[in-house]
Amino acid sequence: MGLMASDETRTVTRTETSKSAPLGREAAERDARVPGRTPGPPGTRAWTTWTTRLLLLGIVLAAANLRPAITSLGALLEEVRDGLGMSGSVAGLLTSVPPLCFAVFGVTAPRLARRFGPGAVVCAGMVAITAGLLIRPYAGGTAGFLAATALALMGIAVSNVLMPVIVKRFFPDRVGSMTGLYSMALAFGTSIAAAATVPMTNALGGDWQPGLAVWAVLAVVAVLPWIPFVRDRKAPSEPSPARNASKDADEAGDEIAENPAEPAAARRAGGPVAQPAEQPPLRITRSRTAWALAVFFGLQATAAYITMGWMAQIFRDAGVSAGTAGLLLAVIMVMGVPLAFVIPRVATRLPHQGPIVLVLGVCGLAGYAGLYFAPAGGAWAWALLLGVSNCAFPLALTMVGMRARTGAGVAQLSAFAQSTGYLISIPGPLLVGVLYQHSGGWGMPIALMSALMVPQMLVGFLAGRDRTVEEEAAR
Repeated sequence: MGLMASDETRTVTRTETSKSAPLGREAAERDARVPGRTPGPPGTRAWTTWTTRLLLLGIVLAAANLRPAITSLGALLEEVRDGLGMSGSVAGLLTSVPPLCFAVFGVTAPRLARRFGPGAVVCAGMVAITAGLLIRPYAGGTAGFLAATALALMGIAVSNVLMPVIVKRFFPDRVGSMTGLYSMALAFGTSIAAAATVPMTNALGGDWQPGLAVWAVLAVVAVLPWIPFVRDRKAPSEPSPARNASKDADEAGDEIAENPAEPAAARRAGGPVAQPAEQPPLRITRSRTAWALAVFFGLQATAAYITMGWMAQIFRDAGVSAGTAGLLLAVIMVMGVPLAFVIPRVATRLPHQGPIVLVLGVCGLAGYAGLYFAPAGGAWAWALLLGVSNCAFPLALTMVGMRARTGAGVAQLSAFAQSTGYLISIPGPLLVGVLYQHSGGWGMPIALMSALMVPQMLVGFLAGRDRTVEEEAAR
């Protein structure tokens, strides 16, 4: 964050010392003095270091709220099933609700962002998460619980899609490090919810209802940093000011990311730069890379939501206590805290991200094998291996930012890959619940999880090739 702040200070200093465009400076200073005026993009006087830090805080807090609604439920799934009278199949349906909502609502995110602005949509998403988490434990009955869960997941879905868009727009020269930052925050929120839900439930009297509702507090906090950005209605379809978003400027020397289409005089003046006309939407379905990325996203999401929904129950059925099972789930998720920061930065420096995909897949296969043969005896080792494998998610997000050249391309690719991917992932958790109920054990579900890892590695390798969807869609 300090590096970003210092970079911003240097940008503003260059603008202040320029003497060739007093009108541009006066307009920017006038904008900065107007109460409630939405800041411009980085590189203008109206965009301050304080605003940059507030946006960073908003991104981190929003990311931290993108999974507690799911992992807190996984930690208490047995208690929720008993309290609501759910069968194994219905519980499987419940664990399939997240990808269903992400597929249905995620596709609307770019359209909403164009109309209301990405900041307003993310802010509304945090409000929806808060309301859903507060309502669902007390909705009464399975139908009400599902409806309130869907409300929270709707907020998560639109924020999921818009996080890469916001990073591409405001931090185009730091796609790797910023993706790592919010992926790390996402993993941290996921693991904390998994580890702390059972102890907090016990501290609140042992009732699962307040144990789930308490996570609404974190969502309320995440609303606040986004309020100043509600008026920012600039669409994410504007061309990115970066020459190459896959380069991470934190360690790329003194290269300054600029749009080569910008007039040189306007850049020297430091004033507003006229943007090129908005490009027509890409024919994204013509891109093989987009399809490979969507299938990769879907298969890694299948593994992730099976893990979040069922892994604690797998450990509990193997004889592990509820508290320890929650900690094991937290270990799986907390592996994403350091790795979600490291993997995107490494990925942006490689011409092909396929080798990373293969390493993560091998760890997943080893973890499932251990879970099948000795679920309790080597539980901590299997949790570590599955935690490494689970970091396919930040890798997929990073590849979304790398496989498109412009902000518009990233928005379209993000919506396509995530919505299609989540549609693909819907049957997985449900099928695990059905297999568990009818087989009476976890052998068949674990075999299914292992089998799905093979095509995940294959399509992930294809998605990691050095090409962009703009090139392929134009053919």
